[in-house]
Amino acid sequence: MKRPIRPDELKLWGLVASTVHPFPGRAVPKAAEEMPASTIDPQAPAARIPPPQRAAPPAPRNAAEAIEPRRHRRIARERDPIGSHIDLHGLGQDQARVALERFVLECWNAGDRAVLVITGKGLRGDGVLRRLTPEWLAAPHLREIVAGVAESHRRHGGEGALYVALKRKRRT
Repeated sequence: MKRPIRPDELKLWGLVASTVHPFPGRAVPKAAEEMPASTIDPQAPAARIPPPQRAAPPAPRNAAEAIEPRRHRRIARERDPIGSHIDLHGLGQDQARVALERFVLECWNAGDRAVLVITGKGLRGDGVLRRLTPEWLAAPHLREIVAGVAESHRRHGGEGALYVALKRKRRT
């Protein structure tokens, strides 16, 4: 829902619009009409109270952490190679979870540092696999393996795929 334009915003827009030159054959924008002064007394105590600040929504506790920005950029630009990929299209939730967990464990044992998980976007952009994959990767038995999860670059699948950064395997 849009809020109404305030008089000071309308006045500012009028100043900006008066500085532009229209394309040939177009009309010159009209200057904003003077709006009546605000009826609110600026000295009133209620006028000096700032609007409440909205807090950012908390991150879900059961979702995997995001990949660090620099590492995400390196993976997207293929400076850190994507070791393997898995396509979960057409699988049910249970099948997809088992396949994903097996895949991540195999890649980590093979020494891969980044993998691509293709989930698809779903019919309306709210696919079940796309939504649940970060939660599955945050499971306690994968927490020691998965460093982070992030949406992939457009050339790797965009919203329909995820980068999964894997931690280094400890040397024994």
